[in-house]
Amino acid sequence: MVKGERPDGAVHRGLRMGKLGLSLTGSYLGYQLQNLFLGAEARKEKRRRFGQKASRRVREELEFLKGPFMKLGQLLSMQTHALPHEAIDELANLQMRAPGMHPTLARAQFKTSCGKYPEDVFREFEEEAFAAASLGQVHRAVTRRGEKVAVKIQYPAIRTAIENDLKVLRSATLPGRITGHTPGGILDEMKRGFLEETDYINEGRNIDFFREQMKGFPYLTIPKVYWDLTTDRVLTMSFVEGETIAPFLETRPSQAVRNRIGCRLFELYLFQIHHLHALHADPHPGNYLFRNDGRIGLVDFGCVKRFSADVAELNRYVADRVWLQGQEQLERMIVLIWGPNVSAAKARKMLAVFEEFANTLFPLPGTTRPLVDFGKPTLLNALGRNLRTAVRDRLTNPEFAFISRAELGLYNLLHQLQARVNTREVWNRVAGPKWGIASKT
Repeated sequence: MVKGERPDGAVHRGLRMGKLGLSLTGSYLGYQLQNLFLGAEARKEKRRRFGQKASRRVREELEFLKGPFMKLGQLLSMQTHALPHEAIDELANLQMRAPGMHPTLARAQFKTSCGKYPEDVFREFEEEAFAAASLGQVHRAVTRRGEKVAVKIQYPAIRTAIENDLKVLRSATLPGRITGHTPGGILDEMKRGFLEETDYINEGRNIDFFREQMKGFPYLTIPKVYWDLTTDRVLTMSFVEGETIAPFLETRPSQAVRNRIGCRLFELYLFQIHHLHALHADPHPGNYLFRNDGRIGLVDFGCVKRFSADVAELNRYVADRVWLQGQEQLERMIVLIWGPNVSAAKARKMLAVFEEFANTLFPLPGTTRPLVDFGKPTLLNALGRNLRTAVRDRLTNPEFAFISRAELGLYNLLHQLQARVNTREVWNRVAGPKWGIASKT
């Protein structure tokens, strides 16, 4: 296949994933057999090389398939606290530097959508993409008026590929759906979100919304949409300066800068939850751009989750540990998270894990250590136990699928920054004291 060409059929894509799984299984068995004849140091080096090779093969296949499979790889790349370094290093390449379309194909896609070739529209247009992700790739360009812009061009037939991948996932998760461990609503929510991302007109509207609603944050840059150069499959935006997390950390920013950025990331997240009731829900590290003066650029608004005020109320409940304040509050929280049909006994088991997470994220008032050290994996581990318990006890709620993904992305960024944040102070400033514990600070 030529560069940029991908299989679109559900059977073909499913077979490629199945073949990858079988190949990795065979390689693992061979690796274990060789270990029987190696010493301790040799086994350690062999394990490292096997992990590196296996991770590379997974990354290459996911970036070839694009779509939801590549998004899965991006999600795995956030597991910095759980996966080996060689796996994280490989999967991190899926964030912005995956292979893109051949320039000829990109030009053809642009013309099909806009009616003209890029060189007929822009003063300058770089044929090679500087960022390539799961649904499209981004090119630098200069408008006729001399403005630097980023032009996102969608991959051909990506919507069909998404629909086919979700058919494969629906088949693969049939046992989980029968037992109730993987509700069908989760897959429906994923389909809604992923297909929504293929509509660049919708993404442009999302950008306009967040740009207007968050203009009060002087340290935040959100791109401007050039509507005269935008269609449902081509999106032209102002160019946002900054570095993604890995190259930014290579500049060795001071602890003070990392703390400032961490505080701001947490502030932006709470503001979206409590004031916008809408969340930038594609939080992989390639969508955040950082500068040493503490400024943050936020890009890629294809996936936005909108929700009711109940989610903000639930966030308050977590910060205030309301389930400890009486049966009425406990029952209200159970209904908010899981609905009215979940037994209090099952919910209380889940709340024990919830409490560990809440105590880590929001230290109690008066504690001698008000700063949360995100450099430690404590919070990510607690969140992981939270999600595993929810799946095991069949307490997953499809409504929170993209919200949980956004949370994971936020805490992963804070973990990589090794930021230390007074989360309670940010909470009181952004969400405002209202109930229980928060009202006493």
